[in-house]
Amino acid sequence: MDRSKEDAVLQWEIQNFMGLVGYYKRFIEVFSRLALPLTKLTRKGQTFLWKAQCEESFKYLKKRLVSALVLIFPSSREYLVVYYNASKLGLCGVLMQKCQVVTYAFRQLNTHEKNYPIYDLGLAAVFFMLKIWRHYLYGSIFEVFSDHNSLKYLFDKKELNMRQRKRLEFLKDYDCN
Repeated sequence: MDRSKEDAVLQWEIQNFMGLVGYYKRFIEVFSRLALPLTKLTRKGQTFLWKAQCEESFKYLKKRLVSALVLIFPSSREYLVVYYNASKLGLCGVLMQKCQVVTYAFRQLNTHEKNYPIYDLGLAAVFFMLKIWRHYLYGSIFEVFSDHNSLKYLFDKKELNMRQRKRLEFLKDYDCN
Protein backbone atom coordinates (compact mmCIF):
# COMPACT_ATOMS: atom_id res chain seq x y z
CA MET A 1 0.00 0.00 0.00
CA ASP A 2 1.19 3.54 -0.78
CA ARG A 3 2.70 5.15 2.34
CA SER A 4 0.71 8.41 1.90
CA LYS A 5 -2.55 6.43 1.75
CA GLU A 6 -1.49 4.43 4.78
CA ASP A 7 -0.82 7.67 6.71
CA ALA A 8 -4.23 9.05 5.71
CA VAL A 9 -5.94 5.96 7.14
CA LEU A 10 -3.95 6.25 10.35
CA GLN A 11 -5.16 9.88 10.84
CA TRP A 12 -8.87 9.30 10.07
CA GLU A 13 -11.86 10.66 12.04
CA ILE A 14 -13.85 7.96 13.83
CA GLN A 15 -17.16 8.07 11.91
CA ASN A 16 -15.50 8.23 8.50
CA PHE A 17 -13.09 5.56 9.60
CA MET A 18 -15.93 3.24 10.67
CA GLY A 19 -17.54 3.72 7.26
CA LEU A 20 -14.33 2.72 5.50
CA VAL A 21 -13.60 -0.21 7.79
CA GLY A 22 -17.22 -1.34 7.52
CA TYR A 23 -16.80 -1.60 3.76
CA TYR A 24 -13.84 -3.96 4.23
CA LYS A 25 -15.30 -5.91 7.17
CA ARG A 26 -15.62 -9.14 5.20
CA PHE A 27 -11.82 -9.18 4.94
CA ILE A 28 -11.16 -8.63 8.66
CA GLU A 29 -11.51 -11.64 10.94
CA VAL A 30 -13.80 -11.13 13.98
CA PHE A 31 -14.64 -7.63 12.77
CA SER A 32 -17.83 -7.13 14.80
CA ARG A 33 -16.07 -7.97 18.07
CA LEU A 34 -13.14 -5.67 17.25
CA ALA A 35 -15.38 -2.80 16.17
CA LEU A 36 -17.94 -3.02 18.99
CA PRO A 37 -16.43 -0.27 21.22
CA LEU A 38 -16.27 2.10 18.24
CA THR A 39 -19.72 1.14 16.98
CA LYS A 40 -21.18 2.02 20.37
CA LEU A 41 -19.56 5.49 20.14
CA THR A 42 -21.27 6.28 16.84
CA ARG A 43 -24.80 5.34 17.96
CA LYS A 44 -27.42 8.05 18.07
CA GLY A 45 -27.81 9.61 21.50
CA GLN A 46 -24.60 8.01 22.79
CA THR A 47 -22.25 10.23 24.80
CA PHE A 48 -18.84 10.28 23.13
CA LEU A 49 -16.47 8.96 25.77
CA TRP A 50 -13.14 7.73 24.39
CA LYS A 51 -11.90 4.92 26.65
CA ALA A 52 -8.74 2.81 26.52
CA GLN A 53 -10.79 0.00 24.98
CA CYS A 54 -11.84 2.34 22.14
CA GLU A 55 -8.26 3.41 21.53
CA GLU A 56 -7.09 -0.20 21.45
CA SER A 57 -9.87 -1.17 19.03
CA PHE A 58 -9.19 1.86 16.82
CA LYS A 59 -5.44 1.16 16.58
CA TYR A 60 -5.94 -2.54 15.92
CA LEU A 61 -8.52 -1.94 13.16
CA LYS A 62 -6.21 0.62 11.52
CA LYS A 63 -3.41 -1.90 11.62
CA ARG A 64 -5.60 -4.63 10.11
CA LEU A 65 -6.86 -2.28 7.40
CA VAL A 66 -3.38 -1.50 6.08
CA SER A 67 -1.98 -5.02 6.43
CA ALA A 68 -1.99 -7.48 3.55
CA LEU A 69 -4.57 -10.26 3.66
CA VAL A 70 -4.57 -13.24 1.38
CA LEU A 71 -7.98 -14.47 0.27
CA ILE A 72 -8.63 -16.90 -2.54
CA PHE A 73 -11.18 -16.89 -5.31
CA PRO A 74 -13.11 -20.16 -4.97
CA SER A 75 -12.96 -22.82 -7.65
CA SER A 76 -16.31 -24.25 -8.73
CA ARG A 77 -14.74 -27.73 -8.85
CA GLU A 78 -13.63 -27.76 -5.22
CA TYR A 79 -15.58 -28.38 -2.02
CA LEU A 80 -16.53 -25.36 0.13
CA VAL A 81 -16.68 -25.36 3.93
CA VAL A 82 -18.66 -22.95 6.13
CA TYR A 83 -17.47 -22.50 9.72
CA TYR A 84 -19.75 -20.48 11.97
CA ASN A 85 -20.01 -19.40 15.56
CA ALA A 86 -22.89 -17.81 17.40
CA SER A 87 -22.72 -16.20 20.80
CA LYS A 88 -24.35 -13.40 22.74
CA LEU A 89 -21.70 -11.10 21.19
CA GLY A 90 -22.71 -11.74 17.59
CA LEU A 91 -22.69 -14.06 14.60
CA CYS A 92 -19.55 -14.83 12.68
CA GLY A 93 -18.36 -17.22 10.04
CA VAL A 94 -15.69 -18.00 7.52
CA LEU A 95 -16.04 -19.57 4.09
CA MET A 96 -13.07 -21.74 3.19
CA GLN A 97 -11.85 -23.93 0.39
CA LYS A 98 -8.86 -26.27 0.71
CA CYS A 99 -7.97 -24.74 4.12
CA GLN A 100 -7.76 -21.23 2.65
CA VAL A 101 -10.07 -18.31 3.43
CA VAL A 102 -12.48 -17.17 0.73
CA THR A 103 -14.30 -14.56 2.84
CA TYR A 104 -15.42 -13.65 6.37
CA ALA A 105 -18.84 -12.57 7.62
CA PHE A 106 -19.80 -10.95 10.92
CA ARG A 107 -22.65 -9.07 12.44
CA GLN A 108 -23.79 -7.96 15.85
CA LEU A 109 -27.05 -9.21 17.30
CA ASN A 110 -30.25 -7.19 17.14
CA THR A 111 -31.90 -6.29 20.44
CA HIS A 112 -34.43 -9.13 20.22
CA GLU A 113 -31.79 -11.68 19.08
CA LYS A 114 -29.90 -11.20 22.34
CA ASN A 115 -32.75 -13.12 24.02
CA TYR A 116 -32.54 -16.14 21.67
CA PRO A 117 -31.46 -19.50 23.08
CA ILE A 118 -28.11 -20.73 21.73
CA TYR A 119 -29.66 -23.15 19.21
CA ASP A 120 -31.67 -20.29 17.68
CA LEU A 121 -28.50 -18.20 17.50
CA GLY A 122 -26.77 -21.06 15.69
CA LEU A 123 -29.62 -21.26 13.21
CA ALA A 124 -29.53 -17.47 12.77
CA ALA A 125 -25.79 -17.67 12.07
CA VAL A 126 -26.19 -20.37 9.40
CA PHE A 127 -29.13 -18.48 7.87
CA PHE A 128 -27.04 -15.28 7.77
CA MET A 129 -24.02 -17.01 6.21
CA LEU A 130 -26.07 -18.78 3.55
CA LYS A 131 -27.88 -15.57 2.62
CA ILE A 132 -24.77 -13.47 2.13
CA TRP A 133 -22.75 -16.26 0.48
CA ARG A 134 -25.61 -17.47 -1.72
CA HIS A 135 -23.63 -16.67 -4.88
CA TYR A 136 -20.87 -19.03 -3.70
CA LEU A 137 -23.00 -21.78 -2.17
CA TYR A 138 -26.20 -22.15 -4.19
CA GLY A 139 -25.91 -25.19 -6.42
CA SER A 140 -22.69 -26.33 -4.73
CA ILE A 141 -22.10 -29.15 -2.28
CA PHE A 142 -20.59 -27.84 0.95
CA GLU A 143 -20.22 -28.65 4.63
CA VAL A 144 -21.20 -26.59 7.66
CA PHE A 145 -19.14 -26.84 10.86
CA SER A 146 -19.56 -25.36 14.32
CA ASP A 147 -18.00 -25.67 17.74
CA HIS A 148 -21.29 -26.98 19.18
CA ASN A 149 -24.14 -29.20 18.04
CA SER A 150 -27.03 -26.83 18.65
CA LEU A 151 -28.53 -27.25 15.17
CA LYS A 152 -28.86 -31.03 15.54
CA TYR A 153 -31.33 -30.35 18.36
CA LEU A 154 -33.54 -28.31 16.02
CA PHE A 155 -33.64 -31.00 13.34
CA ASP A 156 -34.98 -33.49 15.90
CA LYS A 157 -37.42 -31.09 17.56
CA LYS A 158 -41.10 -31.84 16.87
CA GLU A 159 -42.55 -28.38 17.41
CA LEU A 160 -40.86 -25.34 15.90
CA ASN A 161 -41.83 -21.69 15.97
CA MET A 162 -42.38 -19.81 12.69
CA ARG A 163 -38.89 -18.26 12.65
CA GLN A 164 -37.28 -21.67 13.07
CA ARG A 165 -39.50 -23.23 10.37
CA LYS A 166 -38.72 -20.43 7.93
CA ARG A 167 -34.98 -20.76 8.45
CA LEU A 168 -34.97 -24.56 8.26
CA GLU A 169 -37.03 -24.35 5.07
CA PHE A 170 -34.42 -21.94 3.68
CA LEU A 171 -31.69 -24.51 4.44
CA LYS A 172 -33.48 -27.07 2.25
CA ASP A 173 -32.56 -24.99 -0.84
CA TYR A 174 -28.91 -25.92 -0.29
CA ASP A 175 -26.96 -29.15 -0.63
CA CYS A 176 -25.06 -29.04 2.65
CA ASN A 177 -23.81 -31.66 5.08
